[in-house]
Amino acid sequence: MNTDRGFPLTDQPLFERLRSACADDWRAYVEHPFVEGIQSGTLPEAAFRHYLVQDYLFLIHFARAYALAAYKAETLDDLRTAAEAVRVITEVEMGLHVEYCKGWGISEDEMRAAPEAERNMAYTRFVLERGHAGDLLDLLVALLPCAWGYAEIGLRLAGDPSTRRDGNPYLPWIEMYSSDDYVDGARACLAQLDRVYAERAGEGRIPSLIRTFSQAARLEAGFWQMGLDAT
Repeated sequence: MNTDRGFPLTDQPLFERLRSACADDWRAYVEHPFVEGIQSGTLPEAAFRHYLVQDYLFLIHFARAYALAAYKAETLDDLRTAAEAVRVITEVEMGLHVEYCKGWGISEDEMRAAPEAERNMAYTRFVLERGHAGDLLDLLVALLPCAWGYAEIGLRLAGDPSTRRDGNPYLPWIEMYSSDDYVDGARACLAQLDRVYAERAGEGRIPSLIRTFSQAARLEAGFWQMGLDAT
């Protein structure tokens, strides 16, 4: 991982700077064998089912993280953004997830009763810890690999001619995360990140933000691996 501390003042979006500094960690996440299995349609069903159950539990803590973002907000706009994120996750995204899982024969009661995997706990608690220990910017950077990564993966797989479409059981997943609604929401996260960074950060914070982003990206890769290890 490149952790060069000599960043000049720049108008480059913060996400691009973080991704460049953590290129290996980011690539290991977005090009993980789990993702390649989704693209080719060869991912073992047991791996995907385990992932779906754990992702439901993850979304609960994702909503908690945005509730913490509301507490950490110092402006009304940031408070409203965080509150809307909690609403969308709990009322929209989780509902869509439950409906999607029904197609795989997984009920919401089953997901609620499932034990939380250690890698799920490690990731979600890391995000919450960064929010508690730091400010809104630290929390947004910890959330960033999830908030934008799925959109990047979805767009890449949807636009890649080598992605299997006929008979691929995971094509609806690709279509979900490459949809205009999802990608627009993810781009809004990037815009908020840049605004918050401009308001409350100096270049001296970059090394800490790189460490947070790197760890979150590695935990995302671990989340994929958790699915594969269940087979």
